[in-house]
Amino acid sequence: MRIDVVSIFPEYLAALELSLIGKARQDGLLDLTVHNLREFTADRHRTVDDTPYGGGAGMVMKPEPWAQALESVRQDARPVLIVPSPAGAVFTQAMAHELAREEHLVFACGRYEGIDERVLEWAEGSFDVRPLSLGDYVLNGGEVAVLAIVEAVARLLPGVVGNPESLVEESHSDGLLEYPVYTKPSSWRGLDIPEVLLSGNHARIARFRRDEQLRRTASRRPDLLAKLDAGKLTPADLAVLAAEGYTVVHGRMAPAPPSSDS
Repeated sequence: MRIDVVSIFPEYLAALELSLIGKARQDGLLDLTVHNLREFTADRHRTVDDTPYGGGAGMVMKPEPWAQALESVRQDARPVLIVPSPAGAVFTQAMAHELAREEHLVFACGRYEGIDERVLEWAEGSFDVRPLSLGDYVLNGGEVAVLAIVEAVARLLPGVVGNPESLVEESHSDGLLEYPVYTKPSSWRGLDIPEVLLSGNHARIARFRRDEQLRRTASRRPDLLAKLDAGKLTPADLAVLAAEGYTVVHGRMAPAPPSSDS
């Protein structure tokens, strides 16, 4: 995969040299280049922003430097242009898997009040433009989002993660949160690991982990339960969720109505 990132703070993205992403770059699994937007300006001050039309606070990033930068990284194919923005669709694990199948990703890191909207309109002629958000909050720029999205996507590429089986049981891989994990010693500061994990009974361990996934999701992310297809849940799954106060409504999991005795 080829990834190009355009930013006015390329040093912010130095973390992409570290850990598994950095190793993937060294091993040739990932061709990642960070470009300084100011190198595509035409004035001696290397200006990338100006005041907004219509008034208002802050500054807006000028369109021409962005056009020059994007033209410089585009190849013959139609790359995916990801624009981190609080006005974008919320990034999910499903999107990470989708993007991991692409050959070329380009990231445009906005700053100030954002990038002139005409850049996105112009780019649609040559790019698959996708504004994406990490969540319902605002950051100073797109660099933090790029770090998160690149790591989420690149770790799904073949060869990046040493044990690919570890990707299968992660949070969100099946619509649920991951089960809790433990390591040695089995007893630590008065806290013992669940006895079933010492049993050697793989079926019991698998059931324990599945139950913990369901309980944790019900407790921490009930919104994920509402997206599950109840028809794909086993009777044992439904029993666990019933104990957590959930029932099947129109094929989906929903909080059980209050008891008439209460």
